[in-house]
Amino acid sequence: MHHDTALINMLAIGLGLAFVFGALANKLRLSPLVGYLIAGIVVGPFTPGFVADQALANQLAEIGVMLLMFGVGLHFSLKDLMEVKAIAIPGAIGQILVATLLGWGVAALMGWPTLHGVIFGFSLATASTVVLLRAMEERRLLETTRGKIAVGWLIVEDLACVLALVMMPVIAEVFGPDANGKSPSVTGLLASIGWTFVQLGLFVAVMLVVGRRVIPWILEKVAGTGSRELFTLCVLAIALGVAFGAAALFGVSFALGAFFAGMMLNESELSHKAAHDSLPLRDAFAVLFFVSVGMLFNPMIVVEHPWQVLATVLIIMLGKSAAAFFIVRAFGHGKGTALTISASLAQIGEFAFIIAGLGVALKILPPEGQSLVLAGALVSIMLNPLVFGLLDRWQARHKETTPAPEIQDIPPGPSLDLHDHAIVVGYGRVGSELAQVLRDRGVPVLVIDDNREHVERAHAAGIPGIRGSAAADKVLAEAHPERATIAVLAIPQPLESGEVLAKLRAINPNLTLLARAHSDAEVKHLLAHGADGTVMAERELAYSLAEMIMATPPYRSLRPGATPPPATPDAPTAA
Repeated sequence: MHHDTALINMLAIGLGLAFVFGALANKLRLSPLVGYLIAGIVVGPFTPGFVADQALANQLAEIGVMLLMFGVGLHFSLKDLMEVKAIAIPGAIGQILVATLLGWGVAALMGWPTLHGVIFGFSLATASTVVLLRAMEERRLLETTRGKIAVGWLIVEDLACVLALVMMPVIAEVFGPDANGKSPSVTGLLASIGWTFVQLGLFVAVMLVVGRRVIPWILEKVAGTGSRELFTLCVLAIALGVAFGAAALFGVSFALGAFFAGMMLNESELSHKAAHDSLPLRDAFAVLFFVSVGMLFNPMIVVEHPWQVLATVLIIMLGKSAAAFFIVRAFGHGKGTALTISASLAQIGEFAFIIAGLGVALKILPPEGQSLVLAGALVSIMLNPLVFGLLDRWQARHKETTPAPEIQDIPPGPSLDLHDHAIVVGYGRVGSELAQVLRDRGVPVLVIDDNREHVERAHAAGIPGIRGSAAADKVLAEAHPERATIAVLAIPQPLESGEVLAKLRAINPNLTLLARAHSDAEVKHLLAHGADGTVMAERELAYSLAEMIMATPPYRSLRPGATPPPATPDAPTAA
């Protein structure tokens, strides 16, 4: 075997195990994050077998953090926050304070210094964006009042973490173990904080004055070349380049630089394309980030410090959730909304790992604290679906007596009470054309799409539409497939289409199912999951173009059944 293959080993074995455990977690209806963390534990130094290179893992994790923060910046929406600022800002701040105080209390009982306790408590205060959005999307709550409150709450938590990433190095320099044991003076402390904010201000000013104009301009020029490879490379170069420049020139963290790069790209009309094209690499390095975090977890902490682990889990799932519940109720919202927000925040994820990792690196959090944070994340993420399941049961029991507190953004469209109708899943370019053709020919049509604007467009055209993922049981039930005659999967995602096809076939075995495909492999996959027929877009396009070519005068005689041209007197005859 070749030498110096530590990086290849890390990528091959780390990503391979992450896939295996992530798939198992998904099969168990858990967040794949659990699988990625377990993969890291398996290749870590605290378990037998292969041990990945920790130094390499940390560098890959740093890239993962930058791309994660870049993604956060790309999707950062000040508009969403402003809609619910009256409750999201004070609510998130209050909940962060409660979680920090509870964490500090547990750390004090363990004999940790105050600074360690504060960092430990703060790392338990922020929920996972991935887990929260997935739970909300499954229940079609993102466009409701409670969903907007949860997302706005999350944005405030993210901003608090961004500010913490700026301040933690200053705090470590003044109060950490490397402060030479000197008592910091007020003047020195204010000077350090002031200089940090000067550097941050300079960086923000440069990004607002130069970055806001230069970055979108570069993107537009590169997009104009028509090269997808160059565009993707440009997006990644901007993300990593701004992060590096922020650290090298302004002393700002890589993570904060990447966050601002994402925010600047968010203002470009090409931001959606930038997010889409950078997603595969962001996902891959995000997985490596979670694997590297798992490598730092010592499973023995559960045996050696069981009550500390239990206390950590209780802070995450009961302490801060109770704080969120009472805050939401204090602002006059119903019990259902308060319970939904509490359930959404009863877990921790990405930022908890980033804060804890930086705390350990700066020596203002002991390694045991990072292990406790990771243990709390694993348990809370695994139990979060159970918490939402209990919430769903409670809401089902109190549906008759509890008025729905949220208001759907999408006004009611045409009636969904249809019979012998066609269900069109996806109202994009293909689905919208198909639905309109069917409707013009007298076929009753109902569309399902997870994009709010698409559903609003369907309603404007007089077509009943349901917003949500067709793979969700509740969404399918609203479409009444048991009364439909045909369903067409017009979405370009074969895996999601296969899942929907299987559910539709189970609900109504007599339903005719058609699907859209882009390759022979996708056709095979869709047919195996219950499709009666598939349409491969590229093949149909080729047939249509061929028919148009054969209809032109030079080739018209070659069409099947065409009358051959009459022979001329000078034409040669066959012997």
